[in-house]
Amino acid sequence: MSSDKPIVYTCFCTDVIHDGHLNLINEAKKYGDVVVGVLCDSEMVKYNRFPLKSTEERVELVKSIPDIKDVVIQHQVMYDDIVKELRPDYVIHGDNWAEDSMKVIRKNIINVLDKYGGELIEIPYTFNPKIQKMDRQMREKLAMPELRRKRLRQLLDIVPVVKTIEVHSGLTGLIAEKTVIADDEHVDQFEAMWISSLCDSTEKGKPDIELVDMTSRFRTINDIMEVTTKPIIFDGDTGGITEHFVYTVRSLERMGVSAVIIEDKVGLKKNSLFGTEVEQTQDDIEHFCEKIAAGKNAQLSDDFMIIARIESLILEQGMEDALERAFAFRDAGADGIMIHSRKKEPDEILEFCDKFREKDSETPIVVVPSSYNTVTEEELIEHGVNIVIYANQLLRAAFPAMQNAAKSILKYHRAHEIDEELLSIKDIITLIDEL
Repeated sequence: MSSDKPIVYTCFCTDVIHDGHLNLINEAKKYGDVVVGVLCDSEMVKYNRFPLKSTEERVELVKSIPDIKDVVIQHQVMYDDIVKELRPDYVIHGDNWAEDSMKVIRKNIINVLDKYGGELIEIPYTFNPKIQKMDRQMREKLAMPELRRKRLRQLLDIVPVVKTIEVHSGLTGLIAEKTVIADDEHVDQFEAMWISSLCDSTEKGKPDIELVDMTSRFRTINDIMEVTTKPIIFDGDTGGITEHFVYTVRSLERMGVSAVIIEDKVGLKKNSLFGTEVEQTQDDIEHFCEKIAAGKNAQLSDDFMIIARIESLILEQGMEDALERAFAFRDAGADGIMIHSRKKEPDEILEFCDKFREKDSETPIVVVPSSYNTVTEEELIEHGVNIVIYANQLLRAAFPAMQNAAKSILKYHRAHEIDEELLSIKDIITLIDEL
């Protein structure tokens, strides 16, 4: 890539090349040799959205653009490493810095260029109906069942841990879909959504005893799917009787759900966090294996996942029982193992993960750190965890806020005092996209 001309660098985060990208290249080549970075898959997921094309495919797409000197892969959203490697004279970017994540990236670019005298060139962002339609179509493709369903498996190969947040309505789905955090070092967001039977029941004012039927729960899925694109993991409770579970699998798969998690208990459901305080009966290994096998036999694609949730630690049956069940359920066809605990410390969860990983380095492990909530994702990754589910935090956050608002209105006989604590209706409706 040797040349006497200045190096002009830009990074693309796209599955398609449109007029906006071509305009940027045409402007960039006025300043020197153009080098284009392609943001890798794992960073695309954190920063923008799930890519429809692989990193390699997107590299080839960019290489087809005329007047480009070289194409490289950018492995971080922030520009520190790529600028250190290339030392470009200029970084060129559209002036679309409105979002917080974009402002942080702009600040990062300026800081790393300032260290040696590089310059940021900002050009007017290209807005036209054709580009807006193209962007909308790309988002809508991500929502299609056949593309959404396989995305959890794809994420397991792309990111170190799949961060999953509970949703129970279209609005909470939009929060999961659009919440992005950005600081000086990184940009991040949730990769998947968890539809919990506890939260679905509670939202409807019903007890968490599998009282809300599947027809109603499927309506919740549909409400969420209509306004989001991220993969869904569905809480299937016990799965019901095997003859019914196979139909649930078919329905979920057809809707585009990525995975169902079923727990190895029988009888009237009681929430696991009650543990031995209430009567709960664990299914025998052979019977639960038959249920898993029947579900796997019923599904029509290789995309859908059935994950076995083990209640041995909850019910104080011991580590060896939990591990015996884990390997048996895996051998019966389970695509992943969820291990649950109600202890305040993560020790027994981490012990289980370590012992499971001694014999199995591939099968995904799912954890739900509700009780042991001091453990970090980095610690869980070190012990082989692949999916972390934040299973009820949005629901729990909403309840005290709504109750506080109701009490304030009753106390003051008006809404003025609580208003400063409320999000404006305008801010809420901006979450909702219009066609």
